[in-house]
Amino acid sequence: MRYFIQKSIVTLLLLVNMTAGLMAQPTVMRQWNELLLKSISEDLNRANVQARTIFHFSVAMYDAWAAYDDVATPYLLGKTVNGYTCAFTPPPKPQNIEAARQEAMSFAAYRFLMARFSKSPQYTGSLYRYRELMQSLGYDPRNYNADYTNGSPAALGNYIAQSVLQMAGNDESKEANNYFDNRYQPYNTPLEVNVPGVGPDISPNHWQPLKLNYAIDPDGYPVYECACRGRTFASLLDSLDERGNRIFTGTQTCQGADWGRVKPFALERKNLKVYQRNRRDYHYYHNTGEFFFNRLDSLKGGNTAKEYMWNYSLVLHWSALLNPKDTLRWDVSPRSMGNIAKYPANRTELPAFYDFNGGRDASVGHSVNPRSGQLYAPVWIPRGDYMRVAARYWAEGPADQTPPGHWLALLNYVSDRPELVKKFNGKGPVMNDLEWEVKSCFALGAALHDAAIAAWGLKGRFDGPRPITALRYMAAKGQSSDPKQPSYHWEGMPLLPGRVAVVTKNDTLAGARKENVGKIKFYTWKGADKVKGPNQTAGIGWILGENWVPYQDKKFITPPFSAFVSSHAAFAHSGAEVLQLLTGDPYFPGGMGEYVVHPDSQFVKFEQSPAMPIPLQWATYRDAADQASLSCIWAGIQAPCDDIPGRLIGQQVGETAFQLAKTYFYKDRDADGYFSYEDCDDNNPAVHPGTGVPCDPGDKKH
Repeated sequence: MRYFIQKSIVTLLLLVNMTAGLMAQPTVMRQWNELLLKSISEDLNRANVQARTIFHFSVAMYDAWAAYDDVATPYLLGKTVNGYTCAFTPPPKPQNIEAARQEAMSFAAYRFLMARFSKSPQYTGSLYRYRELMQSLGYDPRNYNADYTNGSPAALGNYIAQSVLQMAGNDESKEANNYFDNRYQPYNTPLEVNVPGVGPDISPNHWQPLKLNYAIDPDGYPVYECACRGRTFASLLDSLDERGNRIFTGTQTCQGADWGRVKPFALERKNLKVYQRNRRDYHYYHNTGEFFFNRLDSLKGGNTAKEYMWNYSLVLHWSALLNPKDTLRWDVSPRSMGNIAKYPANRTELPAFYDFNGGRDASVGHSVNPRSGQLYAPVWIPRGDYMRVAARYWAEGPADQTPPGHWLALLNYVSDRPELVKKFNGKGPVMNDLEWEVKSCFALGAALHDAAIAAWGLKGRFDGPRPITALRYMAAKGQSSDPKQPSYHWEGMPLLPGRVAVVTKNDTLAGARKENVGKIKFYTWKGADKVKGPNQTAGIGWILGENWVPYQDKKFITPPFSAFVSSHAAFAHSGAEVLQLLTGDPYFPGGMGEYVVHPDSQFVKFEQSPAMPIPLQWATYRDAADQASLSCIWAGIQAPCDDIPGRLIGQQVGETAFQLAKTYFYKDRDADGYFSYEDCDDNNPAVHPGTGVPCDPGDKKH
């Protein structure tokens, strides 16, 4: 009897576990979503291109879902988008709508991803995973039929993928030419990173391509794509580095210089502007750049020059804080991080926003978790280790998904939180997982795509420098603080006690023949080339300013496009805005989001990671976006003047994309415009007197 009881208990436990496994089974949307992120992490790191891919993937999945919905309107099916008309006659309604949806979505994803990543360096592995998922779902990947009129969900999925790809071919992204813009010519000659200085006759106000002996694409780092002139990247493969990463040689050319021309989702044509430089047009949508862009102007001692010097002096000062031996500790919990009340409106307000000496921005923190009612617990972490980890975490995501892919991964993280109630904008009925994921991915993908267009439009318009150019240029000129002291030049670096000084004859940097006397030296992170082994760090110390490099891998150094405006900030704030609007709550579920970096020598990659766990915590989505924005200054690849306009643009883009996306999801019951979801009727005087104002402030009247 005991045997049978024990056997019954074991059987019951197995059934419970099997049921739990079935309940935890991810939707087809999530399964394809994860394969998309995996393919992005193995593809070339072109954030603007990957944002476009996320959007087109979300369109394919959304239309396959919406084709079987009585309320939602497809984005492409039956519409004309980018000059491409997608004919569509709704097929007969299937008996099992959910099964038909899943099949159509899977075929749409399979065909789309196969085509979009066909030139990826890791395409073979991606293709294997795509086929494996199709087979595990019970679908035949050899089914290429696109005639959906007989009601075949597989054929509809194939047709949708085919249509999305054709629509994408009309969006002016130059996908057929591997996104290469052969009309852009850099203003400056290349900066040879291993050679002191920036080279002769360059402008400190323009982007400068870098020239390296070799550069890697470690399944996520940017590759100097334009050196390829449209050829496949496999043909440029030279060898593998010590970690098995692909190594390329060449000089950077500008990535996405013409991206402002790409057809957007919600950016309005009435806001499109055209700027001409060197006899070519640059398209952009926002005027924000005019209020923040800094120039080292030609008027001796001009205010713009002083602002320029302050911006890059801050970058240099903060790079000296990336010290694993730093004894200062920060409380990195939401109690002290986040909760910024207001962003600067122009470049003159930047100094008051950033803590020049401390390494932070104007965040004041949150005292109480509004969801739990408890105080946020402080978390004290060494400042240098925290800054190093945060800079790496936000660089392209912990799994190298690129910045836009990072926000798709964060959406997945939020969606999996048990505290999240999946109501659109926090209102109306609870959605099932598939509906939530389809709609949220569509809204987020649209916002990220528009953020790339808005940010890169301004990158093309202003062609702003990276800190490596600005700092090396000023260091080569001398010091600008005191005309009575040696090495004075009005374009030189401002002297800064403990950070910027003139090399004297007794200085350890003077050189064997005193050849460096009179040059400018920086107290800063020494550079990845000073790391001699996997368990070492570069450390902080004095170096010649002409050799300064940002906190990056020595085979990467800095992204291959203009710094102004920060695309990191634009992606982050557009993503945060959409997540806030999707959930109807500015806070992460439960009042906090978290990612813990455990002790691991490989996380930072180019130097030893911290020996203690480093938690990254955020109360709100905007707090996370602010940290992502700030991390680029810590990393030395952006300046404050690049950062803030990116944040502002991201917020605008995110809200605009969300408001348009929801019009595809829901229609007002009284045909009087669109609504997010409210328990009222705009034209019912019993619940809404005839004021002519929608029930909910988020409603959009037409």
